Amino acid sequence: MEADAVARTTRPGTTSTIAAQVRALGLPAGATVVTHSSLSRLGWVAGGAHAVVLALLEAIGPDGTLVMPTHTRHLTEPSDWGNPPVPESWWATIRAETPAFDPRTSPPGYMGAIVDCFRTFPGVLRSAHPTVSFAALGPRAERVTAGHELDDGLGEGSPLARLYELDAWVLLLGVGHDNNTSLHLAEYRADGPKRYERQGSPVLVDGERRWVTYRELAGDTSLFEPLGKDFAEITGGELTGPVGAGTGRLMRQRRLVDFGVHWLSLRAANAGVGPRGVAEVEG
Repeated sequence: MEADAVARTTRPGTTSTIAAQVRALGLPAGATVVTHSSLSRLGWVAGGAHAVVLALLEAIGPDGTLVMPTHTRHLTEPSDWGNPPVPESWWATIRAETPAFDPRTSPPGYMGAIVDCFRTFPGVLRSAHPTVSFAALGPRAERVTAGHELDDGLGEGSPLARLYELDAWVLLLGVGHDNNTSLHLAEYRADGPKRYERQGSPVLVDGERRWVTYRELAGDTSLFEPLGKDFAEITGGELTGPVGAGTGRLMRQRRLVDFGVHWLSLRAANAGVGPRGVAEVEG
């Protein structure tokens, strides 16, 4: 992968060049910004993920707050796993023995090198949800991460809703809207039938490990790319430009979520069904 990055890069990315490119996109100093990223798609960067995190912090300055998803979807109900599935005879052991989620130590799963680097920075706070946590650093970090509710972990009791209240920015570095978690908040808020599922995870309750169950929305991320494309074309609210050897996409989160609510609600009304064509039930 590093050889591919070198081959796609005409000039190495650095902390200073990436910070300048992010500012050139329009991200202001003092901003609160939730970032989704792929280090490999930025080409070769001197210092790798560490340099990118430093660049983002440099771009927003000491008054800004940097937020990243630190999801741990491997801490879920094993009977739902499909990539790969595990034998049914393992399920009870997984539920009984998987270490409980700990915001301080539980590693994100498949979130990328930039996220894994960022969560270790001094002063970073992390929300307490066992599967869809967020990490934040800056003056508004506590407001973003505190009180993350177990049910509907990407809905009104989540850091996404706190970012909406703060009129935060969304920055996509080398990734598309299929990685844009703010669109899950739009799914929760959109009109139309919805399907909820029961989920399970190991957590610490008063210092004791327990397997708990909770509900989450069964959304449809396949809609996120066309939704994002329409947002960019219709509203003009997506700013794009080079970041390293990749593309950066910048937008206001509140404007995106509001557009997404309208887009998903219209789609449901026109189809007569919800985003996945199912009746509203609670699992």
